[in-house]
Amino acid sequence: MAVRIVRLGSPRLPGEGLRIGTVRRPPRGVPKREFASGNWYDVWFPNLAPSPETVKLAQAATTPAQWAEFVRKYRAEMAQPEHAHAIALLAALSQHSDFSVGCYCEDEAHCHRSVLRELLAEQGAAFAPDA
Repeated sequence: MAVRIVRLGSPRLPGEGLRIGTVRRPPRGVPKREFASGNWYDVWFPNLAPSPETVKLAQAATTPAQWAEFVRKYRAEMAQPEHAHAIALLAALSQHSDFSVGCYCEDEAHCHRSVLRELLAEQGAAFAPDA
């Protein structure tokens, strides 16, 4: 049982389980009935997406210092009780269920899901070997 961090819209891996979209908005131009069959997500969970203002910081980050500012702001948002509880819940569920969380960004290193991976790890999440 484990969690995987994935790019939404990418082919699903065997045993990936439920795919959770941790994004602020649904995929553009995709009918809602095709979210799961198109490998976007099974469940939309925007609670773990950065706020619109913080997303702008990530999109504009071209230096390590700017990226660090995004990480600081996103971590501060995720430290709020409603977000921290959700992260703790997913970390605990990873001990008993297979599922994945993801975002649309092509490069995980320049995406909030890299920070979400760290936050889940800090809460003791179990990760799939290929995650």
